Amino acid sequence: MEAPHSPAAEARTGAGVRTRITVDSPERMSELGRRLAGLLRPGDLVMLTGELGAGKTTLTRGLGAGLGVRGAVTSPTFVIARVHPSLTSGPPLVHVDAYRLGGGLDEMEDLDLDVSLPDSVVVVEWGEGKVEELSDDRLQVVIDRVLGAGDGADPLAVEEHDRRVVTLTGIGARWSDVDLAAITA
Repeated sequence: MEAPHSPAAEARTGAGVRTRITVDSPERMSELGRRLAGLLRPGDLVMLTGELGAGKTTLTRGLGAGLGVRGAVTSPTFVIARVHPSLTSGPPLVHVDAYRLGGGLDEMEDLDLDVSLPDSVVVVEWGEGKVEELSDDRLQVVIDRVLGAGDGADPLAVEEHDRRVVTLTGIGARWSDVDLAAITA
């Protein structure tokens, strides 16, 4: 995991506090999740965005490890949501996959996320445009694959196919004073 890749990578914008991190393997994506868990607290909403296979569930698996929750964190695609109780004194992790849900918050209401949110860390994959109304404060995580990597032309660059740029944006008062770049230290 590298520090933000430019001096302007961390900025306070109208949208919130933002930082970008380059991640070069699934193990490092999981480690990023473990470090990010140290910043999370009950009531936090984390929205994950990225194409299929980008690393959303891998990041969430690291969050689960960092939060000390019970159960294997796997993709909840077919069950929509899983609750992982804490094995420590920390908050439970509610892991939601909104990929198959077409509607907005109306369709999400059946999951009772608004009931879970105050006491849990709620992570929603594919939640953009669907769960923003749950909270004025949220952490938006966008995972982008590095374009052109992993074309197989250079055998010495085999691991390049795992490179991702992760953009963390803290939105709302909850995140205004949080140093997101600190997780790269």
